[in-house]
Amino acid sequence: VSVGAHASADQRGAGAAAAASVLGLARPNRVLLLLTPGLVAHQEEIVRGAYSLTGATVPIIGGAAGDSLTLSGTWQLAEGAVHRAAVVGIGIGSDGPIGLSMQHGWRKVGEPMTVTTSNGARIELLDDRPSLDVYLERLEAPAATYADAEALNRFALVHPLGLERVSGEDIRVPGEVDYERRSLICTAEVPPGALVWLMEGDEVSVLESAARACEEARERLDGAAPIGAVIFDCVGRRLVLGASLAKEADAVANALGDAPFGGFFTYGEIARARGSSGVHNETFVVMVLA
Repeated sequence: VSVGAHASADQRGAGAAAAASVLGLARPNRVLLLLTPGLVAHQEEIVRGAYSLTGATVPIIGGAAGDSLTLSGTWQLAEGAVHRAAVVGIGIGSDGPIGLSMQHGWRKVGEPMTVTTSNGARIELLDDRPSLDVYLERLEAPAATYADAEALNRFALVHPLGLERVSGEDIRVPGEVDYERRSLICTAEVPPGALVWLMEGDEVSVLESAARACEEARERLDGAAPIGAVIFDCVGRRLVLGASLAKEADAVANALGDAPFGGFFTYGEIARARGSSGVHNETFVVMVLA
């Protein structure tokens, strides 16, 4: 275990310090598990900092700590201490295979929009218009979201954007809003020129994605029996499931057989198997050990 401090001031440095936990693990299979502070911006810089130390040979997974949507502060425990603005890195080495997978369970709705202007996680213009106006109009959002940032945040958790990637869609949640500039601020970066869609999901698609991720991770064990799994599941997916939350645990259990599993609901998910990025929203990430 390694801890990278001062993540709110130096995301990349904190990620690199946390990644030190994976160095020196003399095992054929390794993975870096990151636990990040959920209210710190630019989570992708944390992953890039970790990647700068691990390189492309070590997959990175994890999640951002939450606080039951109070947005007042998140905490982590590591090495006998309580941390607030820190990144906790857990290096895992195994003689057996490690299966990783992620699925989001959201579907594209309507026509794509072009990110005309953006800066990091802030989307200024969509299709040459203020992004907030386009988002609210296309979704016919409730009246409260036009002036109440908290109402918009809760609405956005179940109405994310899909960012076009070669491998599929990355999900982005407009977690903050600037009413004066009429712009959306997502929980991870959105590059200018990208195509984005409005996304929708329901209980069926969310449950199917959880089962599919577990099945895919299990298939990557090359026939070995799973001995346990760790899961990072977005709090937005929990809002979609509502009273049906137990059904997701049942779907996971069916996919993993008798293997125990545990995890938590996150403010952002990490899954990097290729490239230096790997921050996701509204996504189910699973690591299965054998």
